[in-house]
Amino acid sequence: MRSRLANALVAVPSRQSRGWVCQECLNEPKTRWLSSAPKDKPYYITSPIFYVNGAPHIGHLYTLVLADILKRWHTLLGRKSILVTGTDEHGMKVQQAAEKAGQEVRTFCNEAYKPFQALANEAHIDYDHFIRTSEPDHRFAVQHFWLMLRERGWIYAKKHEGWYSVSDETFYPQSAVQLALDPATGRKFTASKETGKEVEWTSENNYHFRLSAFHSRLREYYSSNNSAVVPQTRMKDVQNEIMNGLQDLSISRPLERLSWGIPVPDDATQTIYVWLDALINYLTKANYPFQIPGQENAAGWPADCHVIGKDIVRFHCIYWPAFLMALDLPLPKQIFTHAHWTLGKNKMSKSTGMVVNPFFAINRFGVDCMRYYLALDGGIRDDSSYDNSFIIARYNSGLRSGLGNLVSRVIRGKGWDVRRAVKNSDKYIEQLDQQLSSDLRTLNFVVLRCMELPDPREGLRTIMKVVYSTNAYMQSSAPWNLGEPEKQEQLDRVIYLCAESLRICGILLQPYMPAKMKQLLDLLGVAEDARMYSNATLGKDQEYGEPKYKIGKKPEVLFPPLTSYF
Repeated sequence: MRSRLANALVAVPSRQSRGWVCQECLNEPKTRWLSSAPKDKPYYITSPIFYVNGAPHIGHLYTLVLADILKRWHTLLGRKSILVTGTDEHGMKVQQAAEKAGQEVRTFCNEAYKPFQALANEAHIDYDHFIRTSEPDHRFAVQHFWLMLRERGWIYAKKHEGWYSVSDETFYPQSAVQLALDPATGRKFTASKETGKEVEWTSENNYHFRLSAFHSRLREYYSSNNSAVVPQTRMKDVQNEIMNGLQDLSISRPLERLSWGIPVPDDATQTIYVWLDALINYLTKANYPFQIPGQENAAGWPADCHVIGKDIVRFHCIYWPAFLMALDLPLPKQIFTHAHWTLGKNKMSKSTGMVVNPFFAINRFGVDCMRYYLALDGGIRDDSSYDNSFIIARYNSGLRSGLGNLVSRVIRGKGWDVRRAVKNSDKYIEQLDQQLSSDLRTLNFVVLRCMELPDPREGLRTIMKVVYSTNAYMQSSAPWNLGEPEKQEQLDRVIYLCAESLRICGILLQPYMPAKMKQLLDLLGVAEDARMYSNATLGKDQEYGEPKYKIGKKPEVLFPPLTSYF
C-alpha cells in the first residue's frame, strides 16, 4: 500500500485545495512568461529577504545600500525601476527563535519583521515592495509553483538521510562535513566545512526536486552567459560546483519537525523547504502567477539583478535557476554577489554576537555618511574590515575636506558670482582647463560603465577622484587672487569649471547620498528636472547658480565636523 506521501505525487489538485490552479494554467505555462522583454520593461532589482530570527546588522544594511544604489542609478537613467526587499519568516531557525522567545510563531514574526523595514526606511532605501513570506499572496505563489513542478514530473518522494544544518537550512553530504571543536566549551561536534555551522544526522521521508537533471542545462547556461554571476571569481565557483555533479534536492520537511511554513498542497504532513519558498518571493512581487496577456513584463520579471551575499550563492545560482528552468520561466539576468564585513578579522554573525548595530551607526555618523562608507569600502570580491576609525577617516577626507570643502569654497566664496559665471559660460567654455574639463566631459560615461558591470564601488571612487582634482585645481587657480576687474573673465572661468564639477558630481552621486546631494544641488540652484544622468555633462545646464533658498549669515555646512565619534 502506498503511503500518503507517495499518493500526493499523483493527486489531482481540487478546487477546494489552497494551491488550486486551473488546468489551462498547468498545460500552458509558457504563454505567460516567455515573450521577450520589451525595452520599456522596468528595471527589476532585489535584495535578499532577511531571516527574522535575529536583529539586523551592518551586513544587512550593506546589501540594502548596494541594491538601492543600483535601483536609483537606473532611475537616474530615466528608466522605471522596481526594488524588492523584505523578510523571510519561515523555516526551522525562525521556529526555534520563536520558541526560545516563548511566543507563538506568527506573533513573533509580526514583531520581528519591523526592525528590518525600519532599517530600510531609516537608510533611505527606495524600495517599491517589502515582502513578508507569511503573506497570503506569497503562500499562493509558492503552492502554485509547487503544483507546476509536480505536474511536470520534477518532484518525487523519497526517504532522505544526511547531515542537516538548522542554521544554514540545508543538507550537506558526508564529504562536506567535518569534526569541529567549540573552543569555549571544548565540545566536539560535526560541522559544515563551508560555513562552520553545526549539523545533525537526519533521516526522514520527504519530497525531492530532480536537480541532477539540470546539470547539463546549468553548465551550458553559465558557459554562454559569462556575466550571469559577478564577480568572476564566484562565477567560477558556481561552475566548479556544477561540474562536480548535482544531487537531487530535498524540498520538504515533515510537519512534526517543521510546522512553521507553507504546507505542501494536498499533503498536510509536509512543509515546503524554506529555500524553495523564499526564492519564489522574487516572482511573487512580479505578480506571479497572475500576468495580464501582452503585459507579462509590466511588473518587472525577469529580474535584472539579484544582489546577494556570498554565503547564499549556491541557493541563488544553482537551485534558483534550476527551479525556473523546470517551469520554462525566464532566468534573472544577473546575480551580483558581494563579500562580507569582518569585525576584528572575524565574519559578522548573529549567532556569535559579532555584529554592528546599523541603527547605532546611522545615528552616530549620519545616514549618507554610512551609505558613502559602505559603498566606498565594502568588499565585492574580498571581505572588508569594519572599523569606526575608518568611517571617520573616509568622512573627513572624502566628504568634509573633499566634497564639503569644495561646496563651501564655490558657493560661499567672496569676490565672485556663480550665477554670472554660469550665465556667461558660452564665452569661454572652449578655454577651460583642458584636463579637468576633459574629465568632466567623460565622467558620466565612465561611471555608467562601472554601473553596467556592476561595480558601484569603482563608480564612487571615480567620481571622488574628480572631486579631489577639482579641489586641487581651485587651490592652484586661487580665484581669491583674481579680484581685479581685468581678471573677471579668468575668475569666471575658474568658478564656472568648479561649479560644473560640483553639479555633475552631485548628479552622479545622488544614488549614493540622496539626501546630501539634494542639499548640494539645491545650494547650486539646479532645477529639479535637470538632475538626471543626461544632464551630467559639461555645459548641459546654463540655468543654475542661484541657491534655492536664502543662505544665512551662519549657513549650514554640507558635511559638518563629527562631534562625537564613540
